[in-house]
Amino acid sequence: MQLLRESCLKNGPLCVGLDTDPSYLPPEILSEFKTPSEAVLAYNLGIIENIRDFAGCFKIQIAYYEAMGLAGLNVYAQTVKAVKKAGFPVISDIKRGDIADTAKAYARAHFSGDFETDIITVNPYMGFDTLEPFTDWCSKAGKGLFVLLCTSNPGRENIEKQELKQGGLLLDQVGAELNRLEKQFSALYPDCGCSPVGAVVGCTAEEDAKKLREEYPNVFFLIPGYGAQGGQARIAATLLDKAGGTVNSSRGILLAWKKEPALEEKRSKSKLTMDDIVSAAVSAAEKTKQELLAAKAAL
Repeated sequence: MQLLRESCLKNGPLCVGLDTDPSYLPPEILSEFKTPSEAVLAYNLGIIENIRDFAGCFKIQIAYYEAMGLAGLNVYAQTVKAVKKAGFPVISDIKRGDIADTAKAYARAHFSGDFETDIITVNPYMGFDTLEPFTDWCSKAGKGLFVLLCTSNPGRENIEKQELKQGGLLLDQVGAELNRLEKQFSALYPDCGCSPVGAVVGCTAEEDAKKLREEYPNVFFLIPGYGAQGGQARIAATLLDKAGGTVNSSRGILLAWKKEPALEEKRSKSKLTMDDIVSAAVSAAEKTKQELLAAKAAL
């Protein structure tokens, strides 16, 4: 998590989401490969290689790869390795959350072996004991977690923002545990700049952003919802204050070729190339990085 924070300070707060579905690629490009999974891997590798000046890190949503079967999981593993080889921290968006030995198996699966990654997302809503097998890996192997706190979807109102009998919201209970973990790890590792346990906080509600950033000043945020989900730069900038964070954009980058004016003629004639769509993704990343930095400077 410390390396992630340093990378975002150096290269900007943009987290490039490689949530790459085969349907995000033009048919003429898909037809050049034997399988959709091979096309996805080629697109991912092109982005990783060319977008380095505009990204602080990458996030890979495993569901898109699971949906492609065994070949897709192989692409997932290769993508994780490619991000790490390029020198970037990699966040695996797996949202696991279970108890006892099952949680231990999930932790072992994603913090070692074929799918080893740097940081994962976890769901705490079965109870805080579900976090323990993952935080153990933070201590013994330097791994990191992002715990779901206040997500970017409208359905957060159904659970996360439910009021408790003793007062406060359910997400406040999760936040209290995050603060406890932050203090615990700060005592264990006083020289580290931030806790290995961060929070997922969506940037789609301005009133939430101000409140959450103030209540969890020492927690690093993973900030989804920017762009395609309606999140705005000024909201993201608020969340980037204090301990900081990284702002994820997935479809806004992966599907940038659909809105790139310079590619209009090629799109109409179905003549897009892999270089075309990679270049569009890189341009979108550069624009997004500048938007975020400008919003942060304007605070």
